[in-house]
Amino acid sequence: MRAYFQMFAGYNAWANHRLHAACSLLDEADYKAERGAFFGSIHGTLNHLIVTDRVWLARLRGETVPSVQLDAAIFNDLATLRAARTHEDAALSTHVAGLTDAQLAGPLRWTRVADGSVVTQPLWAALAHLFNHQTHHRAQVHGLLSQAGIDPPSLDLPVFQKASGLGFSE
Repeated sequence: MRAYFQMFAGYNAWANHRLHAACSLLDEADYKAERGAFFGSIHGTLNHLIVTDRVWLARLRGETVPSVQLDAAIFNDLATLRAARTHEDAALSTHVAGLTDAQLAGPLRWTRVADGSVVTQPLWAALAHLFNHQTHHRAQVHGLLSQAGIDPPSLDLPVFQKASGLGFSE
């Protein structure tokens, strides 16, 4: 399981980098424009992802979870958010690289920010949610970029696997 989640941590960082690079082609008005997404704009959606990643990384490390609303815009511009995103992705990759299969199979107890309910589940299941959540909202941004007239980058896992040499031979 460890190699599986290391791959997803790498994929997550790669996909975030590609998506943020595409977003940087937008002017600020288009980047922050209300587009009817769950978090309103591209800016709102990308802020949501970094907020939730900070929450999850604190949970994974056994630290105090930051007290922040899930729709908080903790960064006001893409450049600052992009730098923080790179830092968060590196921290998550480092954390995942240090996990053992035994830790992944063990329990993680956490409290949902949305409703305060307590959840206990295997660590691997929580990581699966974290990476799936990222993919879900990146897909929203991908569609919003298309609406804004930007050709979104391919974020397909096999493209990452080929680029990184994971499981591909030709």
